[in-house]
Amino acid sequence: MLTDLWPLSWSVGVFLVATAVTVVCSIRLAGLGDTLADRTGWGEALFGAVLFGLVTSLSGIVMTAVSAAADQPRLAYGNAVGGIAAQTVALVVADAFLRKVNLEHAAASVSNMLFGCLLIGLLGIALMATFSPSVTFLSLHPASVVLVAFYLGALVLIRSRGEPMWQAVRTRDTLPDVPDADVQGLAAHSTPRLWSEFAAVAGLVAVGGWAVARAAEGIVEHTGLSAGLVGAVFMGLVNALPETVTSIAAVRRGAVTLAIAAIIGGNCLDALNLVVGDIAYRGGSLYHAAHPDELFLTTGAMVMTAVLLGGLLVRQKRGWLKIGFDGILLITIYASMVAVLAL
Repeated sequence: MLTDLWPLSWSVGVFLVATAVTVVCSIRLAGLGDTLADRTGWGEALFGAVLFGLVTSLSGIVMTAVSAAADQPRLAYGNAVGGIAAQTVALVVADAFLRKVNLEHAAASVSNMLFGCLLIGLLGIALMATFSPSVTFLSLHPASVVLVAFYLGALVLIRSRGEPMWQAVRTRDTLPDVPDADVQGLAAHSTPRLWSEFAAVAGLVAVGGWAVARAAEGIVEHTGLSAGLVGAVFMGLVNALPETVTSIAAVRRGAVTLAIAAIIGGNCLDALNLVVGDIAYRGGSLYHAAHPDELFLTTGAMVMTAVLLGGLLVRQKRGWLKIGFDGILLITIYASMVAVLAL
């Protein structure tokens, strides 16, 4: 049962159960991430984008690896970029839980905007790889090495940038990233215990990602749905659940910087999922196995990230329908992308 193709009933059932487990784990992650961001001194933006983003991306990383290893490159590619698109829309959902002001205004952060620039760069490199010669070294396309180097170089830049030449203006609606003085709840636990629980929850999220990927293979095989649609929409939405749930929970805790950092940082790591898929795929370059549907989705994710950066720069206090111009545009772009893929 672990390696054979699952029946449709098993595939659907496991898909739903794994999704529920992911949601429960993600709620717990929000509190652990907020507390550990204070303990480590990294701050919500950097901790959220790197460690928090890594854990919330584990399910997507496993989905991509399992699908690529099972000779389903379109599922693998679609899951990675589909998760980015769905997670970006998740910011609109989190924004709805911050009632007094738009989330992009309250959580203005230079680090978050730099991670947004990093994401556009990573997606651009992936697109360039698709139109480059289909060559591999040890079954790995050179673009995969470039993606990792680009990401690590950006982390060094963001971590050591010192005093920025400009910064977001503080307003009465801005919620600064300050350590929580409350010593109750998670803050009362020892740091080793917090890290242990953080690792345990991360393990459950990874197992959930494996189950979703295996279930998705059965759904594609038994229903006749395209791998691009299942990978981009169904798997992509589940891939986005950890970031969505943790961002909502973070907003409710007042950790608004962490909410945005978790999604943008998770998106950057989802872009690196393409490297994981390229390593696991034995049929050549993963980038050249992508069909027009996956490339369309990659371009759409870049446009959505540009819109998000615009929202962070404009910082509307109250925008259209109380979620800002960027929120309306993100929903519209994502819905249009799904409609096109479903045709």
